[in-house]
Amino acid sequence: MSPLSPPSPWERALRVLTANAVVDGYNDLPSALRSLVGGPVGAGQLAGFELDRHQPRTRTDLRRLAQGRVGAQFWSARVPSGPVAGPAPGDALLATLQQIDLVHLMVRQHADRMTLVRTPAELAAALHEGRIGALIGAGGRAALGESLAVLRVLFRLGVRFLTLTGFGALDGFGRDVLREMNRIGMLVDLSHVADATSREVLLTGTLPVVFSHSSARTLCDHPGNVPDDLLAELADNGGACLAAFTPELVSARRYDWVREGRPGPPPPVTLAEVADHLDHLREVAGVLHVGLGGAFDGGDDMPDGLSDVSCYPALFAELASRHWSDGELAGLAGGNVIRVLRAVESGAELGVQ
Repeated sequence: MSPLSPPSPWERALRVLTANAVVDGYNDLPSALRSLVGGPVGAGQLAGFELDRHQPRTRTDLRRLAQGRVGAQFWSARVPSGPVAGPAPGDALLATLQQIDLVHLMVRQHADRMTLVRTPAELAAALHEGRIGALIGAGGRAALGESLAVLRVLFRLGVRFLTLTGFGALDGFGRDVLREMNRIGMLVDLSHVADATSREVLLTGTLPVVFSHSSARTLCDHPGNVPDDLLAELADNGGACLAAFTPELVSARRYDWVREGRPGPPPPVTLAEVADHLDHLREVAGVLHVGLGGAFDGGDDMPDGLSDVSCYPALFAELASRHWSDGELAGLAGGNVIRVLRAVESGAELGVQ
């Protein structure tokens, strides 16, 4: 009798993702839905999208999340650019609150398939129950209105990471925000934050951080990507870089095309190039400090082979063919992010939120 042949990369990918669902760190569906209706999304409008069916106008719906083995998702409540948000801090906070409300509405309308997650224990329960754990991330100084009270209220509403965009070098309020986030257990997100600010946070903060949707700047010199020196610091910090799939963050050719306003069709970007970034993040930051922040529904297109949230098995099959072990793939899927969330919770001054 001939020995059994080893599993194919696809079989390994499905095996790993069956046991270790994806915890994706960034999805722009709330903002995409807002853009589609031209403003805040109410219950009637959301029902019209039928998120439990295939949605051709978005890259995310409940069926494709299940196909992609996504067990938990950070939904972005970012401040949209342009006239919808407006220039005033109050307008930015209003837009943030409306998107948080939309996430709560999504959970209520699909309570059999989704549940709001505020703690690592609730995340573990959601994964065990087979319901998608819905977490919320917010972004930008403008959303806070220069008030720590707003930060605490956002936390009570379920926001579990805040992106420190808009702070520049950390001034007095910025340092107060960082200390308060560490105190209450809100995860610090450094994606698309100035390098100097990121370095200061890593130097002065007390808890692990994430880059929620950034890739490797060595491979693509986009300012939203992370340089190697900051990636290397993640090992000491205990945090993680969650690779984004946004084409201009993945491909140097695509970024040059966008930056220079070149004519003609955009250069294609592929799943293999995303895998190249993940290989680099694993090499520089370490395999315990890599995760996934696909940033679906945040732009016009996505890499070939990663068109929507159902495509995670294909990415894992590619990585399996590149000799990622099952344990490394499990950490990438969600284990590394869950470890960060637990570390932030345990390091916070619990009970004083």
